[in-house]
Amino acid sequence: MSQFFMNEKSELVNEAIEGALITTPFHNLSQLDAGEGIRVVVRNDWDKRSVALISGGGSGHEPAHVGFVGKGMLTAAVCGDVFASPSVDAVLSAIINVTGEAGCLLIVKNYTGDRLNFGLAAEKARALGYRVELAIVQDDIALPENPQPRGLAGTVLIHKLAGYYAEQGASLEEVTQRARQAIADTASIGLAFATCHIPGEPQDNRVAEGESELGMGIHGEPGVTTLKTQNSREIVQNMAEKLAEKVPEGKQALLLINNLGGFSMLELGVLAREALRSPLAKRLSHLIGPATLVSSLDMKGFSLTTLLLDDERLRALQAPVEASGWQPVQQPIAPVTVEGEEIKRPPQAQPSENAAVQRVVDKVCQTLVDLESELNKLDAKVGDGDTGSTFAAGARKILQGSQQKALPFNEPARLLTLVGEQLAVVMGGSSGVLMSIMFTAAGQQLEEGKPLPQALMAGLERMKHYGGARIGDRTLIDALEPALQALVEGKGLNEAAVAAHKGAEATASMSAAKAGRSSYLNQDSLNGIKDPGAYAVERVFGALK
Repeated sequence: MSQFFMNEKSELVNEAIEGALITTPFHNLSQLDAGEGIRVVVRNDWDKRSVALISGGGSGHEPAHVGFVGKGMLTAAVCGDVFASPSVDAVLSAIINVTGEAGCLLIVKNYTGDRLNFGLAAEKARALGYRVELAIVQDDIALPENPQPRGLAGTVLIHKLAGYYAEQGASLEEVTQRARQAIADTASIGLAFATCHIPGEPQDNRVAEGESELGMGIHGEPGVTTLKTQNSREIVQNMAEKLAEKVPEGKQALLLINNLGGFSMLELGVLAREALRSPLAKRLSHLIGPATLVSSLDMKGFSLTTLLLDDERLRALQAPVEASGWQPVQQPIAPVTVEGEEIKRPPQAQPSENAAVQRVVDKVCQTLVDLESELNKLDAKVGDGDTGSTFAAGARKILQGSQQKALPFNEPARLLTLVGEQLAVVMGGSSGVLMSIMFTAAGQQLEEGKPLPQALMAGLERMKHYGGARIGDRTLIDALEPALQALVEGKGLNEAAVAAHKGAEATASMSAAKAGRSSYLNQDSLNGIKDPGAYAVERVFGALK
């Protein structure tokens, strides 16, 4: 069964609605008390003099639809169960409770359940004497031959435009006409790396690793095609070309970048960059997002929506609202850089040759590069999964210098100092700083005449001083210190490799980590797993023996 943060599945939607009512910043929402099973959120500042706007559908698309109830947007939202259309009675209850003489417009996403339930409720309301119209959003262009395009994130733009005209006092006929015209000028297409996880149901993992599904629906329904890539540039290029066909030459459009629920802010930043560098960009004048407006629970994906713009539509979209889910319209701008003063570094040592030293350096670096994936997998169990990438980044930098014959191999003190400087720049987090401290201090000791093993041990002591870790704390020191100690005592690389191996093995059975990311984990998470840094030291000395 899929994991989901909830108490009881049967109360999930009710409790989520209550949370939305509690946290709305405008204090303008109330839940309609109209009988059991009726989930309708309404504006509590509504006086029925203007055209009422009602939307809704299955839950799981938050902030849609409750997040768009408020002045300047929806009058009411009708909430069904997760991905299930609300009942006819629920829609009808919303209509009769918020509709006055000005009438009511139902804004419906083009799904069979929503069309039927909202449509029948409209017919019943008309029979009761209410003036009711429907605007059915069908902005999906992923399935070009589909006679019934689905309603996607473009629905939110229709909420906003219709809300503006209703707020201005326009008639039901005009609000409806404006909404339908905007629907005709709206196009959306979505893509996902993985489908959503429905509460209480098994996870569907039909999208293979490294692939993506173009046109996956907002309920997890299959899309039009599977792409053999997750590359951001290729994907956005594909989608942008399809959207560009919907923006005629000479026209300007707004782009809505919508998170379907599972994209991180980091990925959304990349998405925005690619979209605004795509063939579509020259036809875009304004932007909304990237943000979550119409989600699909936790779906790992996004959608892009275009809306043709004119001055009046832009004015309507920019008008202020009191709805927590709405995002401001902005004009995309080119990234700007400002000149900064670079850090002044001492002159680097002149390159020099020493084949034996170079072989050792290359062997150490290549071993760490080859271990990247293995170390990351090991670190993912006890840390944040980046130890391999961090060490490999430093190793690649040094290898590059070696291949370019840019290192002072015949001057060990200067070589260690230079390595220390470069590792601080290219290795992220604390690892780069600690390694830089060690090699910089060791270089100073060599400069003062100490033998290499003693210099490296002195560098390790400075690392321990600043980093705080000691033998037994479950870090790379558990393997590195005994290995260096063996060299200090005049033993060879074989003995040092054995000492490193024993130290790394010991970390798998240590009671708890006292330094590094592993120190935040409980003992059960660490049992039987070597520290990744200690394992890296073990493998390096193993390669040198």
